Amino acid sequence: GVAEAAALAAAGAGGSLLRPKEVAGDVTIALALAERPIGEVGRARGALCVVGLGPGPAEWRTPEASRALATADVWVGYTLYLDQVEAMRAPHQARHDFPLGAEADRVRFAVERAGEGRRVALISSGDPGIYAMATLAAEMLEGGTVSPAAARVALHVVPGVSAAQAAAARVGAPLGHDFCFISLSDLLTPWDAIERRLQAAAHGDFVVALYNPRSMRRTEQLGRAFAILAAARPATTPVVIASNVGRPGEKTVHTTLGEADPAMVDMLSVVIVGASQTRAFGRGDGTRVVYTPRGYEVEDAR
Repeated sequence: GVAEAAALAAAGAGGSLLRPKEVAGDVTIALALAERPIGEVGRARGALCVVGLGPGPAEWRTPEASRALATADVWVGYTLYLDQVEAMRAPHQARHDFPLGAEADRVRFAVERAGEGRRVALISSGDPGIYAMATLAAEMLEGGTVSPAAARVALHVVPGVSAAQAAAARVGAPLGHDFCFISLSDLLTPWDAIERRLQAAAHGDFVVALYNPRSMRRTEQLGRAFAILAAARPATTPVVIASNVGRPGEKTVHTTLGEADPAMVDMLSVVIVGASQTRAFGRGDGTRVVYTPRGYEVEDAR
């Protein structure tokens, strides 16, 4: 009887019972016919959009990211990232700021707000799927650590230009052949695991982009990473240290694996270490280009 009453209530005035209740296991089903199209019944399914802003400048933000921000009911993120796009926020869009380091609280809050039927933009810099919030959101949705309503939200990941891509574009094409990203932060990954990955990358002769290379407390890891890579490739291998790419205070340093100084690096930097074939050359205008060839000229010669 409850199923029939609910179906008729949803159908509205003039509705009629089309199929009486049927019981299937633990579910009771009834079908009613409305006289006219009916609006949404119940609470809408929420959506969590994990949005990558890229390095910061508006010209590096994708149109999809801009649309996701414009259509969201709620913005959630680290204050610095929210400030970068504050001019885009409409008065009806709620803003919720979180401090640096509160990643789990930030993502859980966003997922739960989406569970209320809202469209939530969880905002990251760079690409949200690279050492960022998209992976934590997926982990929470799978792990059953959020409410049942939140566990049913739609998940959309909106890509952005990563820090390594931005740094590479500033100097040419150092990621032009096979490459890998490795984070040197041992806060969530044991150092011995990081070291094994560095050794594998060195053995495989990958170009390596190092994320989270150095902080006030973590001062030794970058030097160890340089030593592991230097054991497998020439000391003249180009190294690019890029800080604050696309933001005020941007700085790019060209050096080599034999001369790279970890003291030049901080947490706002990404470090790209070339492979054995990576090359660097100066140009007449004073710029320097770094690239890793793929062998197109060799292929053409055949």
